[in-house]
Amino acid sequence: MALGKWFIGALGLMHGGILGGIAGFVLGALFEYITDTGSQESTKEEESTIDKASRNRFLFSLMVISAHIIKADGRIMHSEMEYIRRFLLHNLGEDAKDEGNEILMRIFEYRKLQGEEKWQNDIIEACNEIRMMMPIEHRLQLISMLVEIAKADGELSSSEYDAIRHIANILGISDDTINQLMSLGKNTLADAYKVFGVEPTATNEEIRKKYRKLALQYHPDRVATLGNDIKENAKRKFQELNEAKEIIWKERGMV
Repeated sequence: MALGKWFIGALGLMHGGILGGIAGFVLGALFEYITDTGSQESTKEEESTIDKASRNRFLFSLMVISAHIIKADGRIMHSEMEYIRRFLLHNLGEDAKDEGNEILMRIFEYRKLQGEEKWQNDIIEACNEIRMMMPIEHRLQLISMLVEIAKADGELSSSEYDAIRHIANILGISDDTINQLMSLGKNTLADAYKVFGVEPTATNEEIRKKYRKLALQYHPDRVATLGNDIKENAKRKFQELNEAKEIIWKERGMV
């Protein structure tokens, strides 16, 4: 099995900076593995260069930040690792699933070699790079996926929540937006207001205006280039947004 073109592409897109340094460390460590397994079969061109660039940036950024979140509670849980493997399998195929495991383990090794203080600084720098190269809609989906990864073992620990909130803030995502993400899908009136980020005393017009803004922000078309699982996750979040809307509309008698 050869290292997938998505990772080679990610390395090329991230030359320089801390993300490029981490990618280089992983690629260097796996170089023998790559050459021993031969070159990957060529595939037909299915995506535009821009689409592949967006997807590859997103995937490698997700891998680096996921490695940070997975160890936020001091443990590497099988369920969280398995979530990543399934994610890569669904988006990139069987080879990518196995490669993803190797890449995550190398990122864990990079973290250990750097030491915790240096790693924390690297994560801040990596998030600053991600903020510059990704639009807000992609960053929102990145945080949404991190929440799903952290919850893969059945709970979201306080240390995982704090780590996600810290990363989100560096990415330019406010605590209010994180609370909106956390409240999606809970289907209570109180949580529906949290999703909208308004108080129950808000006017109907204020609520309609907020819904229009959120609908644009969370619309699945905003992440159409990022892969199947990401699009499906975006569709779920958009549906949950509309479920929150229905709860508020019904309670207020809005049409």
